[in-house]
Amino acid sequence: MTQLNLPSTEQIRAAYQEGEEAMIALFGQVMAQFVEATTVLEARIQTLEDQLAKNSGNSGKPPSSDGLNKPRPHNLRTSSGKRPGGQPGHPGHTLEMVEQPRHICVHSVTRCRQCQASLEHMPARTYEKRQVFELPPVQVEVTEHQAEIKTCPHCGTVTIGTFPADVTQSVQYGPRLQAQAVYFNTYHFIPLERTAEIFRDLYQHPLSEAAILQATTNMAQQVAPAVAAVKQLVTDADVVHFDESGLRVMGRLQWVHVASTAWLTYLAVHPKRGTVAMKAIDILPHFHGTAVHDALPAYFQYPEAQHSLCNSHLLRDLQFITERYPQPWAADLTTLLLEIKQTVYAARQQGLIRLAAERLLDFEARYAALVTQGLEANPRAPLPDPPLKHRGRVKQTPAKNLLDRLKARPREVLAFMYDFQVPFDNNQAERDIRMVKLKQKISGTFRTVTGAETFCQIRSYISTARKNGQQAIAALQAALAGNPFIPADHPTQSTHAG
Repeated sequence: MTQLNLPSTEQIRAAYQEGEEAMIALFGQVMAQFVEATTVLEARIQTLEDQLAKNSGNSGKPPSSDGLNKPRPHNLRTSSGKRPGGQPGHPGHTLEMVEQPRHICVHSVTRCRQCQASLEHMPARTYEKRQVFELPPVQVEVTEHQAEIKTCPHCGTVTIGTFPADVTQSVQYGPRLQAQAVYFNTYHFIPLERTAEIFRDLYQHPLSEAAILQATTNMAQQVAPAVAAVKQLVTDADVVHFDESGLRVMGRLQWVHVASTAWLTYLAVHPKRGTVAMKAIDILPHFHGTAVHDALPAYFQYPEAQHSLCNSHLLRDLQFITERYPQPWAADLTTLLLEIKQTVYAARQQGLIRLAAERLLDFEARYAALVTQGLEANPRAPLPDPPLKHRGRVKQTPAKNLLDRLKARPREVLAFMYDFQVPFDNNQAERDIRMVKLKQKISGTFRTVTGAETFCQIRSYISTARKNGQQAIAALQAALAGNPFIPADHPTQSTHAG
């Protein structure tokens, strides 16, 4: 805070004795200090109020940070005109009778309900049918493998029978049981203790937490070839979504990074967020497609890739400017971006692969005009006099910071307008990384780095399998059987969601 250097009583008396001009000069010096202090305080108050005004609807803050005073949502979507619920042609899931039930229970008629005559030997004219869908009692089965041991009567050599390749221990769990343990713990995020409780209650078998951890370790080893293939496919893809989010590991902040498409998911955990982590994960250094992200400066360290900024983030930033600063350019730019999005969607629905040149020029000119309008309303902050001794840029308003980004990277903001393969937002990466946050919310933080790495390995495999139409439990069983699901290289690498 600026320190006021107020005149002493002696200085005031001395100025009074010198006359009117001296008093005016002294008063001017005091007022100049008050104006400077007031300007600083106003800026600090504006900054603090801006921080308090931020929520999940007008900034990048997660919804969990809104607390009990959750703001009324500002939904940027427009009505589709469709009624709520399933649309015509949507396949239903109503419980219906099957033609060949496994069990048939006949309820005989022995006497007439009117005259009580015996009907035991009378054949039934027809049947009224009702079917009950039920789970059979399930319990863990133990299969004992016995390898014969024989001694040759001719040479005396002892020969032992060969066990199956997956039977390596005197006592062990089979692949289906291990797959289910991983399915509950890693796919549905059920904590270890409750996963063990599920096995005890459903299967009458008390599974230990150590056994569940061993199952996840085995699974991570078995899916490693598939995850390596996913990483290479992501590196070679045309359009990839990138994002990162904080993760608590051993009580410390680490970062989970995601690189994903509509059919691929690759997750990795690293102590750092920026360039160091991206270099270690080793996808971006070899990536030549379009990287969709939220404008973290570290992504721009890779010029071999094209870049597309998430417009959902941008719309939230514009919403914040509209709420906090009475500047019409922010609302007008929001309208323009949504108009371009709708135009691109309509063009894609018509089978077009690009917008007409004159339409592109019109959108570019309107975008540039609004950015210019915003810059005129938010001039650069004056340099302090005297200059600041510490290093760093002069602090600017959120509106000015946003406008500088909009002016510097128009092609990245409007990338979805030029290339229909590029999506409007980065929602794909946010959906994929949200599962890791959900895991932490339900089961708590990771106690070891190995545990976090194992989770990311298995989750990458499951998410990829699910995106390719595979059942999670079937994909896990296939991996433990030595045949993990490996996705094919899709010929159409579009992640656009209209």
